Amino acid sequence: MTKYLISFPGEAMVFPAEDLPAVSRDSHAVIEEAKAAGVYVFGGGIDEDVAPVRVAGDGTVTEGTYPGVTVPNGGYTVLELSSREEAVKWAAKIAVACRCPQELREFMYDPAS
Repeated sequence: MTKYLISFPGEAMVFPAEDLPAVSRDSHAVIEEAKAAGVYVFGGGIDEDVAPVRVAGDGTVTEGTYPGVTVPNGGYTVLELSSREEAVKWAAKIAVACRCPQELREFMYDPAS
């Protein structure tokens, strides 16, 4: 089984404000479906009101992200699936629910995780 990251930037979700309850309902329904299917690992949205920081090995905290890197925002879902084709199907479900295309990435295998 491979873990897949399905994500979108916050600015990709463009829909009328009155659609927010339906988007929330639909996206939660897909997550519940993934949980019921036993493929859900983790998901959530980045709190864009909390500024990112970098933390060094000695505990030093530096405001912001790495230079030249855009700030991650939006929503993320990690699913553990048997194939990329299955991941594409789940990404499409999330795209419909969130009203925006999803980016699909595959985590490299790590025997320690």
